[in-house]
Amino acid sequence: MMLSYYLELALRSCRSARGLTALMVVTIAMGVAACMTTLTVFHVLSGDPIPHKSGKLFNVQLDAEQMRDYRPGEEPTFQLTRFDAEALLNAARGARQVMMTGGMVAVDPAASAGGNARPFITGSRYASADFFAMFDVPFQFGSGWSAADDQAQARVAVISAELNEQLFGGADSRGKTVRLGDKDLRVIGVMKPWRPAPHFFDLTLGAYSKAAEVYVPFTTAMALRLNASGNVNCWGDGNVTDVRALNALCSWVQYWVELDGPEQERSYRDYLVNYSDQQRAAGRFERPSNVRLRNVMDWLFFSKVVPSDIRLQLWLAFGFLLVCLTNAVGLLLAKALRRSSEIGVRRALGASRRAIFSQFLVEAGGLGLAGGLLGLLLTCAGLWAVRQGPSAYAQLAQLDLTMLATTLLLALAASLLAGLLPAWRACQVMPALQLKTQ
Repeated sequence: MMLSYYLELALRSCRSARGLTALMVVTIAMGVAACMTTLTVFHVLSGDPIPHKSGKLFNVQLDAEQMRDYRPGEEPTFQLTRFDAEALLNAARGARQVMMTGGMVAVDPAASAGGNARPFITGSRYASADFFAMFDVPFQFGSGWSAADDQAQARVAVISAELNEQLFGGADSRGKTVRLGDKDLRVIGVMKPWRPAPHFFDLTLGAYSKAAEVYVPFTTAMALRLNASGNVNCWGDGNVTDVRALNALCSWVQYWVELDGPEQERSYRDYLVNYSDQQRAAGRFERPSNVRLRNVMDWLFFSKVVPSDIRLQLWLAFGFLLVCLTNAVGLLLAKALRRSSEIGVRRALGASRRAIFSQFLVEAGGLGLAGGLLGLLLTCAGLWAVRQGPSAYAQLAQLDLTMLATTLLLALAASLLAGLLPAWRACQVMPALQLKTQ
């Protein structure tokens, strides 16, 4: 009952000072929009890309380099040599494990689906069989390949929904052929739209790059000599003629393992240390054992995937919101002082200080909700502007339900905070003094 009465009073007050009310709503809306646009981008870029199992997926690092330029305690290479990746894969000490690298391939639509379309270049990923189950890749048709396909260097491929639409019109393309360069592979699976952000399992191709459109068994890609891309770090005294050779002293393969629980994590870490010791005893490793095993979020934090300018923009946006709140406080205070006589009459008629305080706080909350709705529209406009930018993460700037609720709650909280001082000042009005001046 009292809330409806306070809302009625707030509506009357807003009607009596339309210009001042509009100014306050716009002030709150602009502060909230600037803050939420930046906060939404930060939320997207710093979020957990696979929240239900990020604590179980671990990136593996080994120090296989030579002693030259060695500094104790430094980070090992971020990727593994092909020899070490295959050795760990064959040992299969985790619940799941995958070795992989990225690449770029030429897709020939004419040879794949007929027609006269020209070949084009697209992203590819060469991985072992556990890739799809490990990273929960969704499928529209079919599935990934098996470990037996890895061993047999099977000429099979999984393609993205986008590529399937482009080549086969979105139909079930299992059993059809896709030509990569001059090599024909049989499609066994079509993924649903999938774009993990950040692109955590291979940061060498960009933390917010699009997922690959063609997936091929690692062994098949090596046998067919499909083009690989990404960071390569080589060492040794001689020139490396083929970085992809099994014994090449080059790290270029990403390796991830899925572990169930802390005990298995400790066991696997010990296994990596023992493996390093064995390789050093065999003469392959020169440096002391130096392994790293980081889960998804630790790996992203260590790799500093969130652009530093986004963090700065976030602080600036909160600063702008604070400026807007300060202005809103001033406007609400001015409005409260203009209504001193009205407050004095209400107090003389029996209204308590608590009732006056509640009335002005409800009015501030109403302005906050109005500012929040306008701020939501401005936030959508701001995110649209971000999506027009050239940055790799631009298309990821979308307002989800969490950020939608946060926008409205932030506007309400900001307006209530801004209304505290004016409400307190209003309830301090002395009724006798106001009645005397009438």
